[in-house]
Amino acid sequence: MQLKALPPQILIPLIVACALFMEQVDSTVIATSLPAIAADLGEDPVALKLALTSYLLSLAVFIPASGWAADRYGARTVFRSAIVIFTIGSILCGLSSSLADFVLYRIIQGMGGAMMVPVGRLVILRSVPKSELVSSLAWLTIPALLGPVFGPPLGGFITTYFDWRLIFFINVPIGVLGVFLATRFIENVREEDVPPLDLKGLILSGVGLAGLVFGFAVLGQEVLVPQWAALTIGATGAFFLFLYVRHARVTPHAVLDLKLLRHGTFRAGVVGGSLFRVGIGAMPFLLPLMLQLSFGLSPFASGLLTFTASAGAMAMKFTAAKLLRRIGYKRVLLANVFLCSGFIAINATFTPLTPHWLIASLLLVGGFLRSLQFTALNALSYADVEPDEMSRATSFASVAQQVSLSFGVAVAGLVLETMRASRGEVAVTQSDFSAAFLVVAAVSALSIFFFIPLPKDAGASLTARKPDLDDPRSEVPPD
Repeated sequence: MQLKALPPQILIPLIVACALFMEQVDSTVIATSLPAIAADLGEDPVALKLALTSYLLSLAVFIPASGWAADRYGARTVFRSAIVIFTIGSILCGLSSSLADFVLYRIIQGMGGAMMVPVGRLVILRSVPKSELVSSLAWLTIPALLGPVFGPPLGGFITTYFDWRLIFFINVPIGVLGVFLATRFIENVREEDVPPLDLKGLILSGVGLAGLVFGFAVLGQEVLVPQWAALTIGATGAFFLFLYVRHARVTPHAVLDLKLLRHGTFRAGVVGGSLFRVGIGAMPFLLPLMLQLSFGLSPFASGLLTFTASAGAMAMKFTAAKLLRRIGYKRVLLANVFLCSGFIAINATFTPLTPHWLIASLLLVGGFLRSLQFTALNALSYADVEPDEMSRATSFASVAQQVSLSFGVAVAGLVLETMRASRGEVAVTQSDFSAAFLVVAAVSALSIFFFIPLPKDAGASLTARKPDLDDPRSEVPPD
């Protein structure tokens, strides 16, 4: 069947899906391959947390500019450029010879990833009739669900039986195909009246977020950055964020609109959701490391276990909306936050003797519950947001998600560093991983304090005004 024969509401989402699938697979295969990458680069496996945090932070810094760039230069132009940047970053990652190179190239990848999916979704919104929009977005969610399922086994297989560098080169043919299809079938739609970019706000927020999270991430990594330098970087980031808050209060088109926090549901979904995601964000870092370094599993065996969490998340997608309508958003959030935190903490009880079927089963249920919580949070965030605020709210929520995931990896790494430093040893032990799982689970549980003040009928309007419950960016890199 020729591509021209496909209607636009199917063809355009499938083209955008090429980019989304590439990003989803890439973010999942690297988590499984971290120990092998560290061994090949001659680095401490815990230090490879920077490869995860740098990518997530790059997404957070550049996402706010994606919508403005698409309006100013055309959605097709920006979408194609994003695919090219991401693909080039992938090639460079495969060629890197040191941790510094690898982290830099992951930042380049993040620059492309920050533009690909938001702008790709914008292409759909502007190219497909509103009557066909729901079905079109459904086609887009397919790679968001399948990518995390295939990623861990694929990354583990390539790393175990070939070379970890190959996992980055599989993006090349997908990227080339995406650029070709975008050039052939997508119109370069742009806006006539584009407000000026809040460049000052973009710089202040970008430097602030990057400094704060990066400084926290390198605490304890004395080989990479001295302790005083890590603290200085973190303090500088906090200062720039303070300057941004002052800037945002008097700027009409601030890149991150803090006024949105006046909505209680948005505040609960974004701030409470960020705390919850700290624990979830640590899982893709902690679990493969524990299975390979402590349990002695191969990357392939590790990937075959961890992908079950994404399978559980995929299963929940078909029932989440019904559960939320029947039980209510507040009840789901209050009860499920403890269940999800408990399923993070239960990883602390795993040992090399724990049956693999039991680990896989618990990860499957944990992924199922995690997806329900994410769906509730992502929907509730926009329950009371006005239509003219939706674009700014989406950018704000996306940045908060990526920053919280970065903090999750950083917190987990700091606990591992602190535990082994207290023993004066180099190797990471099973007890270190157990402590890390318990700490991040506790942080996730703290999010309940932002859900308790919600009114009983919070989110009731969502039954009449459906949000984007299946937003592909709502799922974090899987466990």
